[in-house]
Amino acid sequence: MSQLSRRRFLFSAGVSAVGAVALKGCVGNPPSSTQTGSSPPAAPAVNVGGGQGVETATARIGYIPIFEATPLIIAQVKGFFAKYGMTDVQVLKQSSWGSARDNLVIGAAGGGIDGSQFQMPMPYFIASGKITDNKPLPMYVLLQTSTHGNGIAISDKHLGKGLNLDASKAKGYISELKAKGTPFTAAYTFPAANQELWIRYWLAAAGIDPDNDVKLITVPPAQTVANMKTGTMDGFSTGDPWPYRILAEKIGFMSALTAQIWPNHPEEYFAMRADWVDKNPKSTKALLKGIMEAQQWCDDPKNRPETAKILAGREFFNLAEDILNPPLQGKYAMGDGQPTIDDAKMSPLFWKDGKGSVSYPYKSHDTWFLTENIRWAMLPEDTDVKALVDKTNREDLWREAAKEAGIADADIPKETSRGVEKFFDGTTFDPSDPTAYLKSLKIKKVKV
Repeated sequence: MSQLSRRRFLFSAGVSAVGAVALKGCVGNPPSSTQTGSSPPAAPAVNVGGGQGVETATARIGYIPIFEATPLIIAQVKGFFAKYGMTDVQVLKQSSWGSARDNLVIGAAGGGIDGSQFQMPMPYFIASGKITDNKPLPMYVLLQTSTHGNGIAISDKHLGKGLNLDASKAKGYISELKAKGTPFTAAYTFPAANQELWIRYWLAAAGIDPDNDVKLITVPPAQTVANMKTGTMDGFSTGDPWPYRILAEKIGFMSALTAQIWPNHPEEYFAMRADWVDKNPKSTKALLKGIMEAQQWCDDPKNRPETAKILAGREFFNLAEDILNPPLQGKYAMGDGQPTIDDAKMSPLFWKDGKGSVSYPYKSHDTWFLTENIRWAMLPEDTDVKALVDKTNREDLWREAAKEAGIADADIPKETSRGVEKFFDGTTFDPSDPTAYLKSLKIKKVKV
């Protein structure tokens, strides 16, 4: 099987090496009054890690303007980074996932970033050099930012064709489109990462082969709505608020939320360059503490309206609050005759969900993402998944940071595996036996 090339993962000529926009929160330039109404004062550096100070109070963190970035933004704006001694953290908007990757490779010393929000398993691809010109850049996965908050949106021209959660009734329709020379075209935001994996899983569960029956393409998140309007694509898989904008602008419907496809699923992650973490372990844990506190703050229902207000600011998402509030409350008018969803448990969750910790980076979840890549021949069949996960996933630092921050013992997972996972179609994934999972799948590229 062929290796993943950087060419395949490069979005477009619009990706620049230094395409980041600095966003200062409680330290340096305060957020505008349109974001929060008031900004917290700069907090003095504090000692962390058993009374020892951080190695550096400075860090540059990238993010993409979708809900998965919320804890990073909130940690800065509300002063949680500064509370733990990280008084000079910049949160930097990236123009695309390719830009985030490129800026990470450049590093802060060259005007890039030290770490970022990432789809999984992007940190593994960077660490192995598969999307960095075969030049490995060691990475550490440190924390999961959220669960839910993703969806598959479909253009209104496909209303009534059965493209809902169980899309098996649409199989014949999809075949007709292909036969006419107008295959169903759907987008994701970065190849081989979770937003492609979600739509592939959904299609394959319906008996639709994502490699032969439809056309899958890559576009940056902000371009998805525009492409749907112009008719250049029929659907897309990405993070809110982009799917919700399809509903708000009445140009499409939601076929499925990822909260339906895999309830309480792992979503996106905070990962950093390994050299930065190795040099600054106390600063790393201070960053994690700030993000953890932000995650808890975000999951308090009374803070959801302020969350929407902050994210709506032009420095961040630059969208109206009425686009952000409904999905943050778990409210989706799905369309196409489907029941309306009004359930906070289906909203983006940042600290706890129906299966326990959201923030903790379970190794078993990393295992699923890498196994799914093997399923679609995006990684070689003989990939040593366990070795990759053990080398890259630093859940030990999460545990240390949680204990130092006084997180309740009940909120600190005891195992690195969350156990057997179950998907909407009844398929199960046992992380202790990924091969059995692959054998159970009817549609796949790997030969097991």
